[in-house]
Amino acid sequence: MTETLVHVTNLEQWKSVLDVWFKKGYKWSNGDTGYNYFEDFDEDSGHSYLALERDAIFYSRHKMGSPIEYSEFMAQQKEDNKMATVYEVSQSVFDELQRIKSHEGTSLIGAIVANAKFIKSIEIGNKAILRYLADDPAIEFKVKEQLYRLYLVDVLGQRNYFTISNATALPDRTVVKEKAFVETLEEIKKWQTPAWEIEKVQHGK
Repeated sequence: MTETLVHVTNLEQWKSVLDVWFKKGYKWSNGDTGYNYFEDFDEDSGHSYLALERDAIFYSRHKMGSPIEYSEFMAQQKEDNKMATVYEVSQSVFDELQRIKSHEGTSLIGAIVANAKFIKSIEIGNKAILRYLADDPAIEFKVKEQLYRLYLVDVLGQRNYFTISNATALPDRTVVKEKAFVETLEEIKKWQTPAWEIEKVQHGK
Protein backbone atom coordinates (compact mmCIF):
# COMPACT_ATOMS: atom_id res chain seq x y z
CA MET A 1 0.00 0.00 0.00
CA THR A 2 1.41 3.39 -1.00
CA GLU A 3 1.65 5.71 1.99
CA THR A 4 2.79 8.80 0.09
CA LEU A 5 3.06 9.48 -3.62
CA VAL A 6 4.74 12.73 -4.70
CA HIS A 7 4.67 14.24 -8.18
CA VAL A 8 8.00 15.89 -9.03
CA THR A 9 8.84 17.83 -12.18
CA ASN A 10 12.59 18.40 -11.99
CA LEU A 11 15.73 16.92 -10.46
CA GLU A 12 15.92 19.48 -7.65
CA GLN A 13 12.44 18.48 -6.46
CA TRP A 14 13.36 14.80 -6.80
CA LYS A 15 16.42 15.30 -4.61
CA SER A 16 14.54 17.39 -2.02
CA VAL A 17 11.90 14.69 -1.53
CA LEU A 18 14.61 12.06 -1.14
CA ASP A 19 16.48 14.26 1.35
CA VAL A 20 13.37 14.41 3.53
CA TRP A 21 12.84 10.65 3.44
CA PHE A 22 16.52 9.76 3.88
CA LYS A 23 16.63 12.04 6.93
CA LYS A 24 13.68 10.14 8.40
CA GLY A 25 15.50 6.83 7.89
CA TYR A 26 13.76 5.56 4.78
CA LYS A 27 15.72 3.86 1.99
CA TRP A 28 15.24 2.66 -1.55
CA SER A 29 13.70 -0.78 -1.81
CA ASN A 30 17.20 -2.26 -2.29
CA GLY A 31 18.49 -0.59 0.89
CA ASP A 32 20.37 2.21 -0.89
CA THR A 33 20.26 5.84 0.25
CA GLY A 34 22.07 7.46 -2.67
CA TYR A 35 21.05 9.69 -5.53
CA ASN A 36 22.27 7.27 -8.19
CA TYR A 37 18.72 6.91 -9.52
CA PHE A 38 18.79 10.36 -11.11
CA GLU A 39 19.13 8.72 -14.51
CA ASP A 40 15.65 7.26 -14.00
CA PHE A 41 14.07 10.70 -13.85
CA ASP A 42 11.98 11.23 -16.96
CA GLU A 43 13.59 14.43 -18.22
CA ASP A 44 11.70 14.30 -21.52
CA SER A 45 8.28 14.58 -19.94
CA GLY A 46 9.43 16.46 -16.84
CA HIS A 47 7.27 14.18 -14.71
CA SER A 48 8.16 11.44 -12.26
CA TYR A 49 6.60 10.01 -9.14
CA LEU A 50 8.30 9.07 -5.89
CA ALA A 51 6.47 6.73 -3.57
CA LEU A 52 6.90 5.74 0.05
CA GLU A 53 5.51 2.26 0.42
CA ARG A 54 5.92 -0.03 3.43
CA ASP A 55 8.87 2.10 4.65
CA ALA A 56 10.68 1.79 1.30
CA ILE A 57 11.13 4.32 -1.50
CA PHE A 58 10.07 3.55 -5.06
CA TYR A 59 9.82 5.60 -8.26
CA SER A 60 7.65 5.47 -11.33
CA ARG A 61 7.37 7.33 -14.60
CA HIS A 62 3.64 6.77 -14.59
CA LYS A 63 0.93 8.13 -12.35
CA MET A 64 -0.12 5.66 -9.69
CA GLY A 65 -3.11 6.34 -7.48
CA SER A 66 -3.54 9.91 -6.20
CA PRO A 67 -0.24 11.78 -6.03
CA ILE A 68 0.27 15.03 -4.17
CA GLU A 69 2.20 17.90 -5.71
CA TYR A 70 5.74 18.67 -4.57
CA SER A 71 4.71 22.01 -3.01
CA GLU A 72 2.02 20.29 -0.93
CA PHE A 73 4.51 17.64 0.21
CA MET A 74 7.03 20.28 1.35
CA ALA A 75 4.29 22.26 3.10
CA GLN A 76 3.38 19.13 5.05
CA GLN A 77 7.00 18.73 6.13
CA LYS A 78 7.07 22.27 7.51
CA GLU A 79 3.82 21.64 9.36
CA ASP A 80 5.14 18.38 10.79
CA ASN A 81 8.45 19.91 11.83
CA LYS A 82 7.53 22.31 14.60
CA MET A 83 11.18 22.60 15.63
CA ALA A 84 12.29 24.32 12.45
CA THR A 85 15.19 26.71 12.91
CA VAL A 86 14.11 30.20 11.88
CA TYR A 87 16.63 32.83 10.76
CA GLU A 88 15.71 36.51 10.49
CA VAL A 89 17.23 38.57 7.69
CA SER A 90 16.63 41.94 6.09
CA GLN A 91 14.04 42.32 3.34
CA SER A 92 16.75 42.75 0.70
CA VAL A 93 18.56 39.55 1.74
CA PHE A 94 15.26 37.64 1.88
CA ASP A 95 14.33 38.84 -1.62
CA GLU A 96 17.71 37.76 -2.99
CA LEU A 97 17.36 34.31 -1.41
CA GLN A 98 13.94 33.91 -3.02
CA ARG A 99 15.40 34.91 -6.38
CA ILE A 100 18.19 32.32 -6.04
CA LYS A 101 15.71 29.72 -4.84
CA SER A 102 13.51 30.18 -7.92
CA HIS A 103 16.64 29.81 -10.13
CA GLU A 104 14.78 30.86 -13.27
CA GLY A 105 16.59 29.90 -16.45
CA THR A 106 19.15 27.73 -14.71
CA SER A 107 19.48 24.87 -12.24
CA LEU A 108 19.53 25.45 -8.49
CA ILE A 109 23.19 24.45 -8.40
CA GLY A 110 23.93 26.93 -11.18
CA ALA A 111 22.12 29.69 -9.31
CA ILE A 112 24.05 28.91 -6.12
CA VAL A 113 27.39 28.96 -7.94
CA ALA A 114 26.52 32.25 -9.66
CA ASN A 115 25.62 33.83 -6.31
CA ALA A 116 28.30 32.20 -4.17
CA LYS A 117 29.84 35.53 -3.12
CA PHE A 118 26.49 36.87 -1.92
CA ILE A 119 25.63 33.65 -0.05
CA LYS A 120 29.02 33.69 1.66
CA SER A 121 28.46 37.30 2.78
CA ILE A 122 25.38 36.41 4.84
CA GLU A 123 26.41 35.99 8.48
CA ILE A 124 24.31 32.89 9.09
CA GLY A 125 26.48 30.17 7.65
CA ASN A 126 26.56 28.58 4.23
CA LYS A 127 25.26 25.21 5.41
CA ALA A 128 21.96 26.59 6.72
CA ILE A 129 21.49 28.75 3.62
CA LEU A 130 22.12 25.86 1.22
CA ARG A 131 19.68 23.66 3.15
CA TYR A 132 17.07 26.40 2.90
CA LEU A 133 17.63 26.83 -0.83
CA ALA A 134 17.15 23.06 -1.25
CA ASP A 135 13.78 23.30 0.57
CA ASP A 136 14.87 21.62 3.80
CA PRO A 137 11.74 21.96 5.99
CA ALA A 138 13.90 22.23 9.12
CA ILE A 139 15.30 25.61 7.98
CA GLU A 140 13.20 28.73 7.57
CA PHE A 141 14.03 32.33 6.77
CA LYS A 142 11.80 35.31 7.49
CA VAL A 143 12.06 39.06 7.20
CA LYS A 144 13.00 40.93 10.35
CA GLU A 145 10.23 43.17 11.58
CA GLN A 146 10.94 46.72 10.45
CA LEU A 147 11.83 48.99 13.36
CA TYR A 148 11.93 52.78 13.59
CA ARG A 149 13.35 55.58 15.73
CA LEU A 150 12.72 59.32 16.18
CA TYR A 151 15.20 62.11 15.58
CA LEU A 152 15.45 65.87 15.34
CA VAL A 153 18.25 68.17 14.18
CA ASP A 154 19.38 70.72 16.78
CA VAL A 155 20.62 74.29 16.18
CA LEU A 156 24.15 72.98 15.64
CA GLY A 157 22.96 70.72 12.84
CA GLN A 158 23.56 67.61 14.93
CA ARG A 159 21.06 64.78 14.84
CA ASN A 160 19.50 64.02 18.23
CA TYR A 161 17.66 60.77 18.87
CA PHE A 162 14.61 60.21 21.02
CA THR A 163 15.32 57.96 23.98
CA ILE A 164 13.82 56.99 27.32
CA SER A 165 15.89 57.96 30.35
CA ASN A 166 16.90 54.93 32.40
CA ALA A 167 16.94 57.08 35.52
CA THR A 168 13.51 58.67 35.27
CA ALA A 169 11.73 56.55 32.64
CA LEU A 170 10.84 59.83 30.92
CA PRO A 171 11.44 60.92 27.31
CA ASP A 172 14.90 62.32 26.68
CA ARG A 173 17.30 62.87 23.78
CA THR A 174 20.75 61.54 22.93
CA VAL A 175 23.30 62.07 20.18
CA VAL A 176 24.30 58.40 20.46
CA LYS A 177 22.29 56.51 17.85
CA GLU A 178 22.77 53.18 19.64
CA LYS A 179 20.87 54.57 22.66
CA ALA A 180 17.84 55.65 20.64
CA PHE A 181 14.38 54.33 21.47
CA VAL A 182 13.65 51.73 18.78
CA GLU A 183 10.22 50.21 18.17
CA THR A 184 7.66 49.19 15.56
CA LEU A 185 6.01 51.98 13.56
CA GLU A 186 2.75 51.67 15.48
CA GLU A 187 4.53 52.04 18.81
CA ILE A 188 6.96 54.76 17.72
CA LYS A 189 4.09 56.97 16.54
CA LYS A 190 2.76 57.03 20.10
CA TRP A 191 5.85 59.03 21.08
CA GLN A 192 6.06 61.29 18.05
CA THR A 193 5.41 65.03 18.33
CA PRO A 194 5.73 67.60 15.52
CA ALA A 195 9.37 68.18 16.50
CA TRP A 196 10.42 64.60 15.82
CA GLU A 197 10.94 62.85 12.48
CA ILE A 198 10.66 59.09 11.94
CA GLU A 199 13.41 57.06 10.27
CA LYS A 200 13.81 53.38 9.54
CA VAL A 201 16.35 51.37 11.46
CA GLN A 202 18.64 49.58 9.03
CA HIS A 203 19.14 46.01 10.26
CA GLY A 204 22.50 45.60 11.89
CA LYS A 205 22.83 49.38 12.51
